[in-house]
Amino acid sequence: MNDEMLPVGLDDLMQFNCSADNPCFNQCCRDLNQALTPYDILRMKNAVKLPSGQFLREYTSRHTGPGSGLPVITFKANPATGHACPFVTDSGCSIYHDRPASCRMYPLARAVVKDRGTGKYVEYFALIEEEHCKGFGGRDNKTVAQWLQGQNVVDHNTENDKILELISLKNQIRPGKLEGAEEDIFYMALYDLDDFKIQIKEKGLLASTNLSVEYVQKVVADDLSLLNFGIAWIKYQLFGKDLEIQG
Repeated sequence: MNDEMLPVGLDDLMQFNCSADNPCFNQCCRDLNQALTPYDILRMKNAVKLPSGQFLREYTSRHTGPGSGLPVITFKANPATGHACPFVTDSGCSIYHDRPASCRMYPLARAVVKDRGTGKYVEYFALIEEEHCKGFGGRDNKTVAQWLQGQNVVDHNTENDKILELISLKNQIRPGKLEGAEEDIFYMALYDLDDFKIQIKEKGLLASTNLSVEYVQKVVADDLSLLNFGIAWIKYQLFGKDLEIQG
């Protein structure tokens, strides 16, 4: 089988099964160059019960996207393990419930395009057929929609699409690379949530705003609320937008 991508619709059958019985089990968790989203980091750092800063130092590397000019976070490369995911074991993923979106999607790729008429995102899917993967051609004939439902990927896609909106806004207003402190603001507010929380609670980060104490307390009490506020904070700090108050 040659590596290829085959466009598919939600009602198409996949004829794919991933299990420990496959001879390729765990191979897709090796030789990785895997970008991680802010929501991926949120879920994983909570799964292993580490502060975000420690998680990022121990398990990830930070780069700058050549197209977006924004921080890109990947798993830290380790040649000694064949560049394997740090959470893969002989029996599978040790954080399976909180695995990244790209792991949940595989062997599907997902692209989203905003409809200019409705302003809503439209999803497109493709089946990735790679030489190392032996899960194809089985009897587990799920449709694409059934596969996605079984992977519990909806929450990840919902949160990740918010970041796509932010990247699009940045490219409209500030094309090119963010520099210095601006890149650090972006990184902190999206990836290093525990430091973001400290800056709010102990360093008076929001002192110059008119946000109520009650609202700020609500934001810092929940990681997902803090991540969503981080998106609004970046729009405000870096791109001059009004500071949107989330519900």
